[in-house]
Amino acid sequence: MKRSTRMAAWLLVPFAAFCQDKLTLDEAVALAMKQNRPIRVAQLEVRKSEDAIAAARTYRRPQFKFNLMELQLVSHVDFLFPPGAFGVFPQIGPVPPAPDPIRTPLRPATIVYGEISQPLSQLYRIGLGVRFMETNLQISQENYRLQQQTVINDIKKTYYDLLQTQSALEATREAIRSFRELERVAGEAVKEQAALKSDLMDAQYGLAKVESDAVTLSDTSATLKERINSLIGRDELTDFTTVDVPGEELSQMDLAAARASAMQQRSELRQARLKIEQAELDRRVKKSEYIPDVSLSFLYVSPFNIEVVPKNAAGAGLTLSWDLFDWGRKKHELESKTRTIEQAKTGVQEAESQIRVEVGDRFRKFQEAKAKLKVAELARDSATEKVRVAMNQYQERAIQLKDLLQQQASLAEVQYKHRESLLAFWTARTDLEKAIGER
Repeated sequence: MKRSTRMAAWLLVPFAAFCQDKLTLDEAVALAMKQNRPIRVAQLEVRKSEDAIAAARTYRRPQFKFNLMELQLVSHVDFLFPPGAFGVFPQIGPVPPAPDPIRTPLRPATIVYGEISQPLSQLYRIGLGVRFMETNLQISQENYRLQQQTVINDIKKTYYDLLQTQSALEATREAIRSFRELERVAGEAVKEQAALKSDLMDAQYGLAKVESDAVTLSDTSATLKERINSLIGRDELTDFTTVDVPGEELSQMDLAAARASAMQQRSELRQARLKIEQAELDRRVKKSEYIPDVSLSFLYVSPFNIEVVPKNAAGAGLTLSWDLFDWGRKKHELESKTRTIEQAKTGVQEAESQIRVEVGDRFRKFQEAKAKLKVAELARDSATEKVRVAMNQYQERAIQLKDLLQQQASLAEVQYKHRESLLAFWTARTDLEKAIGER
């Protein structure tokens, strides 16, 4: 590559970076709340629960039924009128005077049947069913909230990982510049026979290693960007630049406050409590089956092509339906619902215990990660200063080249551990936020 071409490439790098859109963590979270596909699925589940409630409420209203039966008679329908069925008259005697059968011919017939029924005693059971569906809606909403928390947690972890990777990439690029300078100095020293060729080869090995690390980190950065784009529901190839996340909001929170916050905010615990309410409503619905079904009904029947019978018949009254004897079925089903309530209560206790243990574990790991990060930062600053001093000492011929190479290798190791500590800190912080139930 010509010198002018290399110069143009280096000049285009800042311009390309300037043209990239900046994406803050808050913006990524906001986009995910609107565009993330799993969140959209959970939101649709909430809408389905709302539709189920609206459908359940319609059972309180009158029910209209219409039946039309078109049939072919396969046997005669006989009507036998006894003597005097229509009266006895002095002049002519009984009408009819003798048994008079009337036979309906074997021909197609039509029967129209209509019914309007208004539930009465069933309104209590229907109301319990609506409340059951409303509880199911609340559970769906908590699932929606939990899905949001999960996605936010994934975005934060990935974003923090990307920040750490880009920071490591910048440090690696700085190390590349340092090793190139070291390679130049070592090359001059070998020419002047002030250093061994092996020292130059060590410098070249170190340069090749950090250049390889830079390629790996660059690829990792690209993969993390694609993952973030997928989480926020946009084209995976969209490029962007990150913005540092300031502050440590959780640094001053103690364990007791973290657990108290988790008891109020964790969706899993809210769902467990709602399941108790849902199980109790389900038992009441089952118990209401002991109540007879009483409805106010209006009936209309109209047969066609059947002789003698009325062409229109209508009536209004009360309809009662009661499953009087069920061989103990309702009793056993009711006992099963009672045990379901006990299971739900035990589930709440287990969820509370698990959350307290999880918050304690995440809180301690966060404190440990914060302490280790501080140590790693001090070690990195110390190693960086030692390399700077060693470079000056080597230029003044106060130390040998192998000593400078050793300091440079030590700095690379310390920088790697610092990157590990930084990632562990962000991961521990995100896990603690999730354990507390924060968005």
